[in-house]
Amino acid sequence: MPSPVLSAARDAAALLPQHAPLVTATRDGLVESIHYGSAIALEADGTMAAAAGAPSAPFYPRSSLKPLQAVAMVRAGLELPADLLALAAASHSGGAMHRQGALRILEQHGLSVSDFGNSRDLPYGASEREEWLRTGGRSTQLTQNCSGKHAAMAATCVINGWPVEGYLDPSHPLQRLVAETVTELAGEEPLGLSTDGCGTPLFALTLSGMARAFGLIARAAAEDDAGVGAHDAEAAVGLAMQQHPEMVAGEGRDVTELMRLLPGAVAKDGFEGVQLVGLADGRSVGVKISDGGDRARMPATVKLLEALGVDTAPLAALATAPVLGGGRQVGLLQATGFLSEPFLSTPVNEAP
Repeated sequence: MPSPVLSAARDAAALLPQHAPLVTATRDGLVESIHYGSAIALEADGTMAAAAGAPSAPFYPRSSLKPLQAVAMVRAGLELPADLLALAAASHSGGAMHRQGALRILEQHGLSVSDFGNSRDLPYGASEREEWLRTGGRSTQLTQNCSGKHAAMAATCVINGWPVEGYLDPSHPLQRLVAETVTELAGEEPLGLSTDGCGTPLFALTLSGMARAFGLIARAAAEDDAGVGAHDAEAAVGLAMQQHPEMVAGEGRDVTELMRLLPGAVAKDGFEGVQLVGLADGRSVGVKISDGGDRARMPATVKLLEALGVDTAPLAALATAPVLGGGRQVGLLQATGFLSEPFLSTPVNEAP
């Protein structure tokens, strides 16, 4: 009879998502590292086009949730210029344009940095952080990568006469609206509730649900641009992100480059190896890297876009990265053939 300790260990192992090997790093022909994860590509009608790993396993989307939160705020009456609305959906690098943008949102609504509820941090971007430190900067709420979202959340409270203090509480009217909007766009009830690194309520969802939401936002933007749209909030957020990708992330960031290189796409990353992309026709892809490895997000994402028939030639620089030895290339970071191995795929409606 197995011991209680062994039984508990086996039960815990049974609950682990069955991730698949998505990305490898080779060095002189030898596979040096493997990034496991889950991935999904959806058709415009929400049916699964391709998948690997456990796309129905619940996970925390982290900052990829921001466009959905921004949709909720626009529905609540938030009106911002496109560059500032993109910043509301951003994990920005902390450059001057991002800091000034967050301050503009605050000033337009009679607020100040003292109204922020987010955590403190140095700028996220490497060059932005180095410049900030050179000038004597320290960790602040303004330079934290979510400050645009928090400025927009505080502004939404002012617009609606809701208390600004406590706006991060899950029971606050703003967060209740966000929860309703996330549920609607993802087409599923959240499977858990936690707190993101910046202090915002965070919902556990599936990759299929998050991909569905991004497809809806990107398609709404395309339909609005063509003059046939009916989803104003989704379209406003999608168009703002497309028009100002430098505000969504920053110069030199892969998400910014992807939206510049793939017209009509709405893309957002998230900590712990999350990437979502919606396309203008409503198709979408989602990636979760199980070890949180940021470098593996984009190779897997480009592979999924390729599976949807997207011309990924412009994304070649995002699909792979050189592995260096002594200053010269000796290997490659690249996606595996995870979509060509049937045994790696898990049906979208299968429990993890």
